[in-house]
Amino acid sequence: MAKLLQIDFPFTGPFGSEMAEALKGLAVSITEEPGFIWKIWTENAAEKEAGGIYLFETEETAQAYLEKHTARLKELGVEKVNAKIFDVNEDLSRITKQQSRNT
Repeated sequence: MAKLLQIDFPFTGPFGSEMAEALKGLAVSITEEPGFIWKIWTENAAEKEAGGIYLFETEETAQAYLEKHTARLKELGVEKVNAKIFDVNEDLSRITKQQSRNT
């Protein structure tokens, strides 16, 4: 069963296109993580927060990535990392997935 990993943490920037440029290498490396399916990057410049919503194939792969990413963030000086792992209800998610407008 797929697992959703939600992470957020204090972040002072950069945000927007500067963030995209600065973290492009990290984005590519995440795609190579075992069990990785997808990430939605989150940012809130006003609240100085960032993070992401990740989808992994299993709880084990989500947990392994959470441990790796938390360690990386702590090495960068991030003291508090908020994270949760959720089950994904795939039946309901299929219903609400937006289909391509071309189909």
